[in-house]
Amino acid sequence: MSASEVMPDADGVSRRDFLRAGSLTVVGLTGAARAAALTGGTSRRAIFILMTGGASQLETFDPKPEAPASIRGPFKSIETSIPGVRFGESLPGLARRADQLCVIRSLNHDAAPIHETGMQLLQTGQLSFGPAQFPNWSSVVAQNVDARNGAPVSVVLPQPLFDTGVSTYRGQSAGVLGTDWNPLTISAEPDEEPESIQRLYGHSSFGRKLLQARQLVERGTRCVTVNLFDSLRNQMTWDCHGDRNCGPATLFDYQDRLCPEFDRALSGLLDDLGQRGLLDDTLVVVTGEFGRTPHVNENMGRDHWPSCWSAVVAGGKVPGGLVIGASDAMAREPIERPVVPGELTSTLLNWFGVDTSQTVEIDGKSIPLITDAPLSELLGSSTRQPALV
Repeated sequence: MSASEVMPDADGVSRRDFLRAGSLTVVGLTGAARAAALTGGTSRRAIFILMTGGASQLETFDPKPEAPASIRGPFKSIETSIPGVRFGESLPGLARRADQLCVIRSLNHDAAPIHETGMQLLQTGQLSFGPAQFPNWSSVVAQNVDARNGAPVSVVLPQPLFDTGVSTYRGQSAGVLGTDWNPLTISAEPDEEPESIQRLYGHSSFGRKLLQARQLVERGTRCVTVNLFDSLRNQMTWDCHGDRNCGPATLFDYQDRLCPEFDRALSGLLDDLGQRGLLDDTLVVVTGEFGRTPHVNENMGRDHWPSCWSAVVAGGKVPGGLVIGASDAMAREPIERPVVPGELTSTLLNWFGVDTSQTVEIDGKSIPLITDAPLSELLGSSTRQPALV
C-alpha cells in the first residue's frame, strides 16, 4: 500500500478510509468523515461518460427524420425543449432537458476507424506513438490539482477499458506521467440509497454507475470516468453491428433497452446533481468514441463511422440549449463547425484551470500535452481558466 493511501489529510480522513467507506453517502458518514464530505461542495468536478462502443448519432442526438428509411432507420424522432432540435424517440427524458444541454453534432476524426483511436483522442487529446502513451485527462488534473477530503482525485468506473477489439492503448492511464497518477478503480457497488433516488437513475447498470459517480463527486473526487461498458466482448453495447462476431447489438436493442436505460440514468444524474446544488460545479461530458454509418446494414445495425458523431455537455454553467456544429442530411460529415475530440479533452483540462500549453517528456523531447484549444463556445466566465481549486 502506498503512502498516499494511508496519510491523513488536514481533516483526518485518509485516502484508505475513503476507499473503505466504499459507496457510503454523506448521510452514512459520521464525525470527521461527514464534515470532510460536506466541505467539498464548492470545488470543481467533472464526470466523463463514455458510451463505449460508439453510439449512433442518428438514433440519439442527431436524427434525420427527412432522410430515406435506409438512412434514418426504423424509429422516429421527437421534439426537444430546444426549438427546432430533435432527438431520437427513445430519449424523451433528455429531450425534455435539452435546454440544460450543449449538444455537439459535428465531432469527427480521420484516424483509423477502430475503437481505440477514438478512445485515445477523446481522453488524451492525441494519438500515442511507439511505446509512449499520452496521459488521460484526469491524470493530468491529478498532477495539477490537490485532492480534497482524502478522496482520490481521479476514479474510473467500474474499471479501465479492456477487450475492445485491438490490443493497444485506450487512453485510460497516466501514460508517460507514471503509474502514481493512474485513475483509481473502485469496484464496489453504490450504497443503496432511498428508493426515490434509485428511481431517478433507474435500476440498470447505467443507473448504478451514474449514481456511484454522483456519490464520488459529492464526497470530493474531482474526476470520474464512467465506462458504460468496460468491454465490448460477448455483450450488447453501443457497438451495434448486428453481427454476433463483431458487435451483437442491433438498432432494436437501442430502442428496447440501451437508449431507455441511458435516458433514465443520465436524466437522473442531471436532476440529482441539480437538487444537491452540485450541477454548477460539475462538468458532465457524454459521448462515444465514434459514430455509426449513415446507412443501416443488412443486420439492422450500423458500422463504425469516425467522420461524424455527437456529444452532450451539461453542468458547469455551460450555456443550456446550445447546439454546436451541424452534420449533413445523412449525418455523414460535418457541414458546420467541425469539432475534433481533443477540443473536448482540452475543455475538461481548462475547466480545472490546467495550463494546456504545458509539455510532456517523451524520448528526451518536450512534446505538447495537447494541441487543440478548448471549445470556444463554452468559454464563458464560468468555464474560462479558473484558479486551480
